[in-house]
Amino acid sequence: MAHLPAPPGRAEVSCPLPDPAQLKDMSEPELGDLATRLRSFLIEHVCTTGGHLGPNLGAVELTLALHRAFESPRDSLIFDTGHQAYVHKLLTGRSGKFGTLRQAGGLSGYPSRSESVHDLVENSHASTALSYADGLAKARALNGEQDRAVVAVIGDGALTGGMAWEALNNLGGAPQRPVIVVLNDNGRSYAPTTGALATHLAAIRQGAGAAACRNLFTDLGFTYFGPVDGHDTEGIEEALRRARALSRPVVVHVVTVKGKGYNPAEQDAADCLHAVGTVDPATGHPATTRSNGARSWTSMFGQALAEVAAEREDVVAITAAMLRPTGLHPMAQQFPQRVFDVGIAEQHAVTSAAGLAMGGFHPVVAIYATFLNRAIDQVLMDVALHRLPVTFVLDRAGVTGPDGPSHHGMWDLSLLSAVPGLRIAAPRDASRLRSLLRAAIDTQDGPTLLRLPKAAAGPDIEALARIDGLDILHRSPHRPLDALLVPVGPLAEAALEAAALLEVEGLGVTVVDPRWIIPVDPALPALAARHRVAVTIEDNSRTGGAGSAIAQACRDTRVDTPVTVLGLPRAFIPHGPRSALLAEAGLDAAGITRAVRELMADPAAGFPSERPALSHPARRP
Repeated sequence: MAHLPAPPGRAEVSCPLPDPAQLKDMSEPELGDLATRLRSFLIEHVCTTGGHLGPNLGAVELTLALHRAFESPRDSLIFDTGHQAYVHKLLTGRSGKFGTLRQAGGLSGYPSRSESVHDLVENSHASTALSYADGLAKARALNGEQDRAVVAVIGDGALTGGMAWEALNNLGGAPQRPVIVVLNDNGRSYAPTTGALATHLAAIRQGAGAAACRNLFTDLGFTYFGPVDGHDTEGIEEALRRARALSRPVVVHVVTVKGKGYNPAEQDAADCLHAVGTVDPATGHPATTRSNGARSWTSMFGQALAEVAAEREDVVAITAAMLRPTGLHPMAQQFPQRVFDVGIAEQHAVTSAAGLAMGGFHPVVAIYATFLNRAIDQVLMDVALHRLPVTFVLDRAGVTGPDGPSHHGMWDLSLLSAVPGLRIAAPRDASRLRSLLRAAIDTQDGPTLLRLPKAAAGPDIEALARIDGLDILHRSPHRPLDALLVPVGPLAEAALEAAALLEVEGLGVTVVDPRWIIPVDPALPALAARHRVAVTIEDNSRTGGAGSAIAQACRDTRVDTPVTVLGLPRAFIPHGPRSALLAEAGLDAAGITRAVRELMADPAAGFPSERPALSHPARRP
């Protein structure tokens, strides 16, 4: 029997924790006591390390029931997004490592196949679990393994995604293949769930209590059990066992409270403390504040957009269940009729924006960079093909930090640089964010895009001069033009630090911010031609990103200056502090300096096509 350890820096308190086999023998009072202890453990630890608090507090009894009714890993438990899988981690032998949650080299904030055989899917993009379940059920049938249950746990927020409905269509149409869909309904994703589905689920919760009642799920071919009290372990377990016995597709509708048992979370109107940094467990308030007054890029974008919206009635905004996390809340407060939350439906968000643009508006689509991956076809064929004036603002672009491989926004430039007519900008500071956002919204002959990091913005970096649209941030006086540094967005600060270090070594360095990085400004190859080497710097994959586009532009214009691309490796990068991951990829001042020094020693050698994958965050002296 494992123990629940104290969070880092606190006295160790022995707290026995049963494994799944022992869990099945516990009485109802023992289960209630265990649920209380698990909640206390989550509050103490997650408030110390940061992580997804509200969703996991709401899923305690549900997870206990799942592990009592099924035998993991023989039975497959799939958690959609993984936001609600912390208790699952605790019950499957990882309590002793919980103090390392989302820390460099520690436990992932999502299910992780490398951590445990109980984690089947490393999904932290929503609305996928039902499709995994459909494929697993088909595999079970083909292999003759009818005694192995397939269970998918999906929230009502994730059920707003189109992919979930594609899966429901297939699951409900195959009554011979048993899959148990556990609908964890707390009425929210980040914010309250929107749309017709939310209305339908509310009607079921309020009046359709009989399991045999007709509803959307029964019409799709599922047997329906519910609504079930999501904080009654034995009641949930009974429903799950009944569902398994039917050997057909079943929906078990479980109603939970996000943030259950922790008043600061239950009372948080924004998102029930969905995800927190380091906070005071007693209050739920941040334990530390930024002492330098720096603001996040997200908050600066939100304020800038609200200002533009006040001036232009044609500006509207769209997001996919991320109103506050993408910075749209200020505009929504001022102009609620012009801000649309479409649920976890990125594809729909993009094509809906195309329709708005066709109707004479200028939509601003605010989505995490990693989530826009899901709507590349819509950007390409529904927006760009029609040369529509839609502005995309990608939050969390580049290395994001503790959320790990699925949340690093490191593919957007590689994927989107191929889109004809799409203009992509990366502001280096707050002033450029405001000016580039206005320029993007002023563009009427095609789509535009701004990428913003998950970070606090540094001080403004003023240009020494602007030449043909390029901002010259630094140039060495009275020296040969040795190296041209071309940083993307906020990496300008590291490039300037590197330039100062290189100048001490006697090298002449120019630092230029293109501002608009795709398509490549024709002035940039011309500037590169005046230098011995050019080095591009981006926190996107080195494969097919901004650096690749600049190198291609130099080749196309017969500029023979060698271009070296510094960027992220073609690998899934683990979680860790943003600064450490950038340093390990060679994207800090020291790494840029080292790369230029090596290149100047042998310009013809260049660099390998790929750097080694990041296995752990850098530990700098």
